[in-house]
Amino acid sequence: MTTSLPIEQHLAAIQASLAEYPRLMLVAQPGAGKTTRVPLTLLSSEWAKGQRLLLLEPRRVAARLVATFMAAQLNEQVGETIGYRMRGDSQVGPATRLEVVTQGVLTRMLQDDPLLEGVAGIIFDEFHERSIEADLGLALALDVQESVRDDLRLVVMSATLDVTALKDVLGHTTPVIECVGREFPVETHYRPVAASEPLERAALRVTQEAVAREGGGDVLIILPGVAEISQLVNMLERSGMDIEVRALHGRMPIDAQQSALKPHATRQRVIVSTAIAESSVTVDGVNSVVDAGLERVPLFHPRTGLTRLTTRRVNRASADQRRGRAGRQQPGVCYRLWASEQPLVPYGEPEMLQADLSKLALELALWGARDPRELSWVSPPPEGAWNSAQSLLRQLHLIDAAGMLTPLGRQSAQLPLEPRLAAMLINAMSLEAMPLACALAALLEGRERIQGSLRDAVQQRIDQPSAFPQWRQEVKRLSRLMNTSLPKSLAFEPLGALLAVAYPDRIAQQLQPGRFKLANGKTATLPTSHPLAQAAFIVAVNVESATSEANIYVAEAITKETLVSLYPTTQAWEERITWSEEQGKLVGDAVQRYGELVLASRPLQQLPAEAVESALIAALKQRPTMLLNEHVLQLQGRMALLKIHDERWYDWSTPALLSILTTWLGPYMAGVTRLSQLEKRPFHTYLLNTLDWEQQTELERLAPVSIVAPSGNRINVDYSPCREGGAPVLALKLQEAFGWQATPTVVGGRVTVTLHLLSPARRPLQVTQDLHSFWLNGYSEVRKEMRGRYPKHPWPEDPFTAPATAYTKRRLGQ
Repeated sequence: MTTSLPIEQHLAAIQASLAEYPRLMLVAQPGAGKTTRVPLTLLSSEWAKGQRLLLLEPRRVAARLVATFMAAQLNEQVGETIGYRMRGDSQVGPATRLEVVTQGVLTRMLQDDPLLEGVAGIIFDEFHERSIEADLGLALALDVQESVRDDLRLVVMSATLDVTALKDVLGHTTPVIECVGREFPVETHYRPVAASEPLERAALRVTQEAVAREGGGDVLIILPGVAEISQLVNMLERSGMDIEVRALHGRMPIDAQQSALKPHATRQRVIVSTAIAESSVTVDGVNSVVDAGLERVPLFHPRTGLTRLTTRRVNRASADQRRGRAGRQQPGVCYRLWASEQPLVPYGEPEMLQADLSKLALELALWGARDPRELSWVSPPPEGAWNSAQSLLRQLHLIDAAGMLTPLGRQSAQLPLEPRLAAMLINAMSLEAMPLACALAALLEGRERIQGSLRDAVQQRIDQPSAFPQWRQEVKRLSRLMNTSLPKSLAFEPLGALLAVAYPDRIAQQLQPGRFKLANGKTATLPTSHPLAQAAFIVAVNVESATSEANIYVAEAITKETLVSLYPTTQAWEERITWSEEQGKLVGDAVQRYGELVLASRPLQQLPAEAVESALIAALKQRPTMLLNEHVLQLQGRMALLKIHDERWYDWSTPALLSILTTWLGPYMAGVTRLSQLEKRPFHTYLLNTLDWEQQTELERLAPVSIVAPSGNRINVDYSPCREGGAPVLALKLQEAFGWQATPTVVGGRVTVTLHLLSPARRPLQVTQDLHSFWLNGYSEVRKEMRGRYPKHPWPEDPFTAPATAYTKRRLGQ
């Protein structure tokens, strides 16, 4: 083994740290050698003797390459001391002590054996990528370590780690070791894409520059998606350049991915890749990188339950990782297809905060955790996305109302598939459609962009299996799991039923040609020219949300009869009372429905009283201003004022009153079928009637409706400011306050009323809560100004002793 890598000088410290403490963070820059040197070194640790280590790699191609490289360092074949394990492929033997595993495999190992018998430690590599499965793996491993395996070692490492966030989970005493990388100088050139220039054309232009560079080696181009890769590969192959063009992306078979990374003996390589080449692996021979600076990510919207595929700018950490690919083995150059002043966010957002969490929710249910707060997370699952995931699992009948796994859920959790597809495979047994279900699952799991119908896509792959090797390999794997095989000819009749059990929330009913209502109440559209635009019912398999309505990209028709047979509860009649804006009244019908879809309806001859009340209450909640007349606003203010000083009083805020409408308004709803019948109802009296006689008397004593002024007039108090925490207001003519020595109070003297002293024309002269001070200091100025303007009204020199009045001097005989 060579010893020239920067990580070498830290290996002793890493071993010493893990000998004393079971957790470690390792921040090692690209090229440091952490991925291969650290695991091999830890194999010789005292705590690891006789046991295995697991090295978690986020990408399949990296897992195989890392395992192959480390085995070569020991002059062995993969499967001896060093092995790997990933879905559908593993090379491990009885002597294997270091297993390189992908993320899904780690989850399965933890679920199958929470004690992790024979495993001494887990190393989480490239943790900065923050996939859901890596976050889940760490949360489960921490749970195991804290509960039953305090000897289990956990190492989290990457070039860029959020150390502060990780310490909140791993513990603030967790050691952190930092290591510089070994990276050659990389020149950076900015080549912005013109506004009218297609991305692929700009990438071709800059690639030609990179290929022609003197002394240039192989070129790595990083684009956001497979479609862009395919277009650029075709353009490069037609360009006439003497190059070997290779594509690299996650949809390719693992052998094809490895082949793309192998150097060509004589010709210059141009590798056109997705972000799969961003980290983990060194691409031999590459010293030029062309980076589009874009990434394509699925963003989940809990409000709609839909996922939208979004292309966005990469973060600065990812851009630096991509740039570093050019300097791993020799000085290099990076061409960035954006302007140098383009701002980039520092780090990427964890997948946990932007993805569908249904798979995570199923894994936690299998773990026995009904609430994610039972585990420790670097980034906890967002509440909205978690609730959406739970709702979907209940629709799939994988968990019950309490969040516990159902028998179907337990079976589905054992399958290495998304919950939708796992539920489809299990249900396929009763539908006698297992071969078709395996073919569909392999197709839908691959996230390929499907052209045409699913039926045609499956048939095409059956007819041309060699053109779709990854699909064929996945079908074989699933068929073995489900004890079936794929015949040369498939019966497609159960297609709609299979999709309906996988996408119960995406069953949709036509509203008008091309426009459909989903079972969750959202709407989605197909082009009116689409063959399914006229279908009565469809299953919208691929739906992406937009700003207003969602677009349907893949769908299949389903008959109403199939829907009813799958969900027999749709045959029950349910009485429904709704408010008709057009008719201005309640209307009732009985419906058979699936979710928000009405399959059949018939009018009700008589509206049930309870349903009428419920519908009216619901309508009123949408129109709170009907209830909040001036009398109710005053009553709300009085109660709010009292509650501030005594918690025994009630919360009569608008949200609170709306939440208990049935309690205080329900008894007065008999015979009401139109909202107009409620317009002049004494709602404040209904509210007061919820108080007993003693409470009403106390309310009047502490927060009286009116106060008698010195003039003898009873003046109403305005309590509406108290709804927002203000003070009650008493507005009266200044002359009516003569003789008051101090400002009046309410609530047993604890709250001073705000006085609005008015002119004879009822315009404000003074606002005060200290009347005594006003009489002494401010009244003389007001008197001086007002005497000439209102000479018929009394303006005595001494307001303390003058008689109060609401009248003029003439009326008083002066």
